[in-house]
Amino acid sequence: MNTGTLSRRPILPVRWKLQAAELLADTPTSRVWKVLREDGRPAVLKALKPLGVEDELRGKYLLRWRQGFGLIRLLRAAGPNLLLEYAGERPLSAVIASDGDSAATEIAADVLARLMAPSTRPLPAELQPLRERFQPLFDKAQIDRDAGRNSHYPAAAAIAQRLLDSPVAHCPLHGDLHHDNIYYGRRGWLAIDPKGLVGDPGFDAANLFFNPLERTDLCLDHARIAFMAVTFGATLKQSPRLMLDHAIAYGALSAAWHAGDANAIDEARELSVVAAVSEVAAHF
Repeated sequence: MNTGTLSRRPILPVRWKLQAAELLADTPTSRVWKVLREDGRPAVLKALKPLGVEDELRGKYLLRWRQGFGLIRLLRAAGPNLLLEYAGERPLSAVIASDGDSAATEIAADVLARLMAPSTRPLPAELQPLRERFQPLFDKAQIDRDAGRNSHYPAAAAIAQRLLDSPVAHCPLHGDLHHDNIYYGRRGWLAIDPKGLVGDPGFDAANLFFNPLERTDLCLDHARIAFMAVTFGATLKQSPRLMLDHAIAYGALSAAWHAGDANAIDEARELSVVAAVSEVAAHF
C-alpha cells in the first residue's frame, strides 16, 4: 500500500489490533479496507465519510439486531468506523456468468428470506421509516405535476403511496439489496452494506429488478422480470403483481435521486426499466 493510502486510514482504537490494511474501495460515502485481525482472520474496516454517516450509519443497528443471520456481523464500532465480518470474494453478480441469471435470482430469494426471518427482539428505533425514504419521489412527482410534465413520476408516486398506506408487513429492511451487495464466503451467501430501514419487505426485493447495473439488457427482459416477480412473491408471500408494484415505486425513487443529482443518463436508464416492469405488470 502506498503512503497516500496509509495517510487516509482512520485512527482506530488500539484494542482492535488490525494490520495489513488493503484499500478495497473509496466511494462518496466511505473508504473500505480489507484488514487482518490479531488472530489472522480477515475482516473489513469501513470508515464512513459525512455522506455515509448521514445515509449508512443506521445500518449498524440492523447488523446488531440481525446478529449475522443473512447479514455480515458487526464486530466493532467506534464513531464512523465499523469493523465488519469479511463476507468473501464472490459477489452474486458472478453467478450470472457461471450458472445463469435464474440461479442468481434463486440465491437472492434465499438471502431475502433469511433477512426477513422473524425475531423476538424489539425493532431498533434508529431505522429509517420507508415513507421517509420515498420523499424524493413524492417531491419529484409534485414538481412534474406542477410543471404539467407527462412523466412516470406521478403514477409511480401514487403506487408508492398505496404500498406505504397498506403494507403487507412491517419489517427491518436492508434497504439496498442487489447483486453486488450479496457475497459468498465462509458462512455462505450473506448481504453486506445495509442502509437500515423499516417497512414493507417488498421494498428489499425491488432493487434486484434493476441490477446488475451493467446488465441493462437483463433488466429490460420481460421474462426475467416476470420470473423475479413470481420468485420473490413466493418468498415474501406477496402476489407477483405486488412485487412489480414495489419495483415500479423503487425504480422511480432511484430515478428521482439521479434527477436530483442532474444525472440524466442514469435517470433515463432507471425509467426505461420502470417502463419494462410496467409493461409486464399489465399482464398480471
